[in-house]
Amino acid sequence: MASHRRPKQPSRAQVSVLTAAAATVVALSAQSGAQAAPAKPGKDEVKVQVDALYEQAEAATERFNGAKERTEQLRRQADQLQDQVARSQEQMTTLQSGLAAEAAQEYRDGGVDPTIALMLSSDPENYLTKASSVDQVNRTQAETLKSLQDQQRRLDQQKQETAAVLAELDRNTQTLNSTKTEVQQKLQEAQKLLNQLSVADRTAILRGSDGAASRSSSRVDPASLPPAGGYAAVAVQTALAQQGDPYLWGAGGPDKFDCSGLMVYAYAKAGVSLPRTSQAQAGVGTSVGTDWHNALPGDLVIYKSDRSHVGMYIGNGLVVHAPRAGDVVKVMQADAIKINTIRRV
Repeated sequence: MASHRRPKQPSRAQVSVLTAAAATVVALSAQSGAQAAPAKPGKDEVKVQVDALYEQAEAATERFNGAKERTEQLRRQADQLQDQVARSQEQMTTLQSGLAAEAAQEYRDGGVDPTIALMLSSDPENYLTKASSVDQVNRTQAETLKSLQDQQRRLDQQKQETAAVLAELDRNTQTLNSTKTEVQQKLQEAQKLLNQLSVADRTAILRGSDGAASRSSSRVDPASLPPAGGYAAVAVQTALAQQGDPYLWGAGGPDKFDCSGLMVYAYAKAGVSLPRTSQAQAGVGTSVGTDWHNALPGDLVIYKSDRSHVGMYIGNGLVVHAPRAGDVVKVMQADAIKINTIRRV
């Protein structure tokens, strides 16, 4: 008869090992799935990161503006120095040619010792007259030689100054390019984070619809504001006329602006020249302190500890400014951001 044996059952120890192995497989599978599809960051988390990146980009933008302004100054200075060197070199050439011609003439005429010439002269009086003329020529040559030496010293100095300016121009150009790259990288990082959000959440972050530094998107009617005086009135009207124009880092108008570029543009229309960066603008005119209640329309309100943002006070506790990438020129409460200093232009 065939035997009918029951299959051997695994021991309790074997069952425990198999159960643990199965649990490990499940855990690893879950971990792998989590790595393959990480949870998207929430709106609040993205906002914190994006705000930080925009802060860094704005600070870098003002460094870029400063480097650009300095580069333009150095380029103009280098052009002027190079023109001076060319003119000095031309004057040197003229002086050298004159001396060379005189020396050649003396060589052709020959030279005789004055005492011997006087002894052999049949007309001493005539000789003395000629000798006086020769002495005058020699004095003229000496003056020409001194002028040539002075001109050479000036030329050497101008060449040294030109070389120094060109070297600084080269360093500044490198700074300009590296800062430009830094701004672009920060903005690209911010955009990657924003792309993970819905259109509504992305728009809310870009337009600052929430947070301590809420920036109103409504336009302000200049007629509702207290009047400004003098050239400040033109500056305020010009800045308010740009409401709705997009922010663009490094831009100074006429239809795109960064924060300091808007101030430069507005005051230029009033015939007043401002430096290009918010840091430099923090030193113009006279100080009004840090309390916006003391501000008058047209005052520059400088923000943040590094002075990397600026707006223009327009009255009623408001400033007009160009906020940041993705936003437009608009009005906000004067104390929405920590005030560093207020300057009256």
